[in-house]
Amino acid sequence: MSDPSADDVRRVAAVLARYPQGDAGSLVNALHDVQGELRWLPEDALRMVARHLGLSRAQVYGVASFYHGFHLEPRGEHTCTVCMGTACHVRGAPRLLETLEREADVAAGGTTLDLALTVEEVNCVGACAIGPLVILDDEYHGHMTADHLSRLVGPLLEREEPE
Repeated sequence: MSDPSADDVRRVAAVLARYPQGDAGSLVNALHDVQGELRWLPEDALRMVARHLGLSRAQVYGVASFYHGFHLEPRGEHTCTVCMGTACHVRGAPRLLETLEREADVAAGGTTLDLALTVEEVNCVGACAIGPLVILDDEYHGHMTADHLSRLVGPLLEREEPE
């Protein structure tokens, strides 16, 4: 929303309408709901939240930047997370991450230019018995191989070639 569309402004306003004006205690929930609507928290959305809840932009930004679950950069339509915990690591997770980064042409923590996919790595998700593990859009895929990962994310990365 660096140059917010009317649709984005309407969507954020609809989320904020669920919260009483000036209710600073609703900040985390409001940010969560706005991010759920836009997939990230653009600066203009943070301003709208601050204005609605009667907070300074610094207060809102401070909370949004403190919590790992809030994203201040655009996110992909899909998210692929590779578990790098010890059990997954020794079973080949680094190779999976390298495969994903190469095929998506983006480093872990980044999002493809077309906003199709965000690539993440996490320390452990506690599903060690089925490692190495990849999570695609909240769906767990255990015993992952590089070939299976390529087949899994390939359709998400198909880019139309210009004519």
